[in-house]
Amino acid sequence: MLFDIRTIVGALLGSYGVILIITGLVGDRAAEEAKTGGININIWAGVAMTAVALVFLAWTLLRPVHVPGEPEAVQPDSEDA
Repeated sequence: MLFDIRTIVGALLGSYGVILIITGLVGDRAAEEAKTGGININIWAGVAMTAVALVFLAWTLLRPVHVPGEPEAVQPDSEDA
């Protein structure tokens, strides 16, 4: 599960999402909000990225990758010989 690409993508999106949420809460400046029409885009983008990260991680937990084992060797019947 550690090297599943869904885990890596979910972790990256989640970490960037948390960083954007913190940036939106701490660095709230009126000049930046004027550029986006009064919307704190860092918070909304962070929430969206965190939500997508949770979907990726839930997908990983609910549908894990199953590596097939080695196929069993067919044993010849002793009666057929």
